[in-house]
Amino acid sequence: MLIVRHAEKPASGPSLTPEGFARAKKYAQYFNPFRADGAAIQIDALYAGADSSNSVRPRLTLEPLSRAIGIPLNTQFPTNEPAALVHALSTEPHGDHVLIAWRHGKIPALLKAFGADPSALLPGSVWPDSVFDWVILLRYDSAGHLQVQKVIHEPNPLP
Repeated sequence: MLIVRHAEKPASGPSLTPEGFARAKKYAQYFNPFRADGAAIQIDALYAGADSSNSVRPRLTLEPLSRAIGIPLNTQFPTNEPAALVHALSTEPHGDHVLIAWRHGKIPALLKAFGADPSALLPGSVWPDSVFDWVILLRYDSAGHLQVQKVIHEPNPLP
């Protein structure tokens, strides 16, 4: 499982900045396929936090990738309800390699819901406001137990 923060946001408004739209566009290549620990990971399920009046950024971040790989983007789960997403992923069919875009302030709760330790991944258990280039990798064994949790820094610039 891979978790990213939505792309760059403006000082106000629900959308992305030009840099954020550029990052979203580059994600169509960066995650197709994603490479971690020398292995190619082909994303086969996409989730973005549900649109709200304050933000549509998670959806906008993954839409170009969704179009590029032909996989629908699921946006039904509000970012303040991470347990609902975890429940769906544990009870409903989905791909083996899931990519999730979420609001950064809600990522620590999402990590906890997935059984990960935010304090081991994020400074002070908080995703910093200015950081847009981290990918959190969570790997589970066949019994569903968390085996690996780590932060991967995207290359700068993104390819």
